[in-house]
Amino acid sequence: MSFTHKLPFEWQVGLRYTRAGRRSGRNSFISFISAISMAGIGLGVAALIIVLSVYNGFQKEVTTRMLSVLGHIEVYQMGGPMTDWHATARSAFANPEVKGAAPFVELQALLAHGGDVLRPAIVRGILPEEEGKVSDIPRQVKAGSLAGLKPGEQGIVLGVELAKALEVKVGGKVAMALSEGGLSGGAPAMRTFTVVGIFEAGHNEFDSSLAYVHLADGQQLLNLPGPYGLRLKIEDMNQAPEVAFQLKQSMPGDLLVRDWSKLNANWFAAVQTQKRMMFIILTLIIAVAAFNLVATLVMTVTDKQADIAILRTLGASPRSIMQVFMVQGALVGVIGTALGVAGGVLLALNVDVIVPAIESVLGLKFLSKDIYFISAVPSDLRWGDVAAIGGTAVGLAFVATLYPSWWAARVKPAEALRYE
Repeated sequence: MSFTHKLPFEWQVGLRYTRAGRRSGRNSFISFISAISMAGIGLGVAALIIVLSVYNGFQKEVTTRMLSVLGHIEVYQMGGPMTDWHATARSAFANPEVKGAAPFVELQALLAHGGDVLRPAIVRGILPEEEGKVSDIPRQVKAGSLAGLKPGEQGIVLGVELAKALEVKVGGKVAMALSEGGLSGGAPAMRTFTVVGIFEAGHNEFDSSLAYVHLADGQQLLNLPGPYGLRLKIEDMNQAPEVAFQLKQSMPGDLLVRDWSKLNANWFAAVQTQKRMMFIILTLIIAVAAFNLVATLVMTVTDKQADIAILRTLGASPRSIMQVFMVQGALVGVIGTALGVAGGVLLALNVDVIVPAIESVLGLKFLSKDIYFISAVPSDLRWGDVAAIGGTAVGLAFVATLYPSWWAARVKPAEALRYE
């Protein structure tokens, strides 16, 4: 006895109706439409898994690269510079989540080399010996050394794209134009700096616009007695909002505490909005396939009215008839979803291999390094997304079975057999 013979008769009949008929061209056509519906559901599920995985990968990759340069949390002294940053750092370390702290100042300037090339830049003053505690910049230096930044020696470390734009290498000179006295205003002043290092963060925005000087030189440029504030690194960057709130409550003084999600709120909000819209748009593919399933089941009910009538005369209840066609529709939805999940997961896990292969065949680059934050298509498959997509697809397929199944349950045996 086969496995199907042990199933309730509603399941047996529903499974039989799902298979192509051998003698009836109409049955074969209905099964063909079922296969199209199944393929549509699978395609929609696979596309949704791949797209959301790429969105997740893009967000994760950019966030990681951003935080390799930025701090998880920034603490500012309200009303002026932080004259005793060591004391503020000690109060921050009272929170066990805080693993590193480093002071900084920041200003905007124009950098020039040779008088022909002029580029805007964000110039950050740091302590080289402390910077590695809050960022990956010391490990990202590709030429020269961050340790080359010495107080009073006017050294500067440039992003790799900024150095290319200025056409300067380690040992070269760049002129920095800024307002005399920094924030205090006045006539523009020119200061000459020697390039002591070039870094590559892998984030085009930073590589093309960020430069580092020693904290003492930065304070001197701004006429400040101390740094702006502290950048902190914590154990788990995802806990930054909660830790920032705890620090605000526990640290003494009038401080402004901001975590990385607030510093880049617009960018993350845009990514989340795009992800939600893409989910809705691609879900419509699954919905279209589900509507095809409605048509398939309606055609099946029309074709099987005599069978329904015979089952009713043999004692089948309207509920059992309804279950027969719900089994048929749900089976199409489950198989289509399973195929889509398998294909989507397989492709999402191999995006880093598939995309370069397509780029090689077509001879083009999908993500230009000059335009986008990153130049490779990332993927971050999250099983929570896979479960949500699969559940949505199966749910839509189940909803699609309700009306045809209800219509089948209302078939009257006498009327159905009148012309048989």
